[in-house]
Amino acid sequence: MIGKKSVTSYDVAKAAGVSQSAVSRVYREGLSVSQKTREKVLATANALGYKPNAIARMLITKRSGMVAVILSSRANLIYPEVLSLLNKRLSEKNERVLLFNLDDAAGLDDILEQIWTFQVDGVIALAAHFDNESINKFKDHNIPVILYNRRVTGNSASSVCCNHEQGLNDLIKILHDFGHKQFLVVAGPTESDVAQERLECSIKSLANKGHTDVPIEYGDFSYDSGRKAFAASMQSSAIPTAVICGNDTMAIGVIDEARQNYGLRIPEDLSIVGFDGVNAVFWHSYQLTTVKQPLEQMTKAAVDILLEQIESPENPAQLRVWSGSLIKGNTVGPVRNEK
Repeated sequence: MIGKKSVTSYDVAKAAGVSQSAVSRVYREGLSVSQKTREKVLATANALGYKPNAIARMLITKRSGMVAVILSSRANLIYPEVLSLLNKRLSEKNERVLLFNLDDAAGLDDILEQIWTFQVDGVIALAAHFDNESINKFKDHNIPVILYNRRVTGNSASSVCCNHEQGLNDLIKILHDFGHKQFLVVAGPTESDVAQERLECSIKSLANKGHTDVPIEYGDFSYDSGRKAFAASMQSSAIPTAVICGNDTMAIGVIDEARQNYGLRIPEDLSIVGFDGVNAVFWHSYQLTTVKQPLEQMTKAAVDILLEQIESPENPAQLRVWSGSLIKGNTVGPVRNEK
């Protein structure tokens, strides 16, 4: 038995009494078509059961309609929110997300090989270490890439970033003004561009306030690593009165570890700050002092710049930086009285 033949755009055009190009314009965003023609085509297509063929459209437009998003597999509560916003904005532009999870920097080459195979229209890198060599590979394949919350020195890749330096300066000023002198920095993984930038900004800001030789513990942005980092610091002779965490997830881990295993009160005995502004920081048990990233502006810019470069590859690279919002929670207070 021969299957039922699929309805084509030519069938819709013939039944609606319009040209095939008119049908195409109805289903391609941004192309001009009268409201009368649009309504006639959509009504006819619905009656015939017509659905646009994405593969056929790709052959016509020479675009896959897919944008690769490279996301770290490391736990960070900010990633789902960023991914959701990117997916929403790309869908509005008739692009679909092709998600790649990156376990570590060593796996980037394998992911790039897959990206070339899928012939994506562009790439947004949320959480991956990119060097000049990696970016040049995208240029060789004529695929534009946007670096989200990270930059590569000496290269022309476009970036959208939160101002980590300003945010950390604001957080450290609060701690310094409250009289804290014994600090601990809980940094993210060494292979993360964001983690390293935040670490460098923290150390620089502390040094500018006269605080040098600050101990550093490393985590991997996860809750458990925050707990372990604080526990490790408590084994040293320099017990901190203030902890600066590379992200909110680790900061929440520090809070729980300090309360449950060391009987410390927050902020009476220990002040803690984070970075990102994830939803969990507003929960009653935490109410973390942090810097909230402007996710709406950053994701919109990432998509807008990418689509501009897809349409006009000759456009110069752009760098857009936004200040985060300082959230004054309940996890920072005056330095505890020494006994």
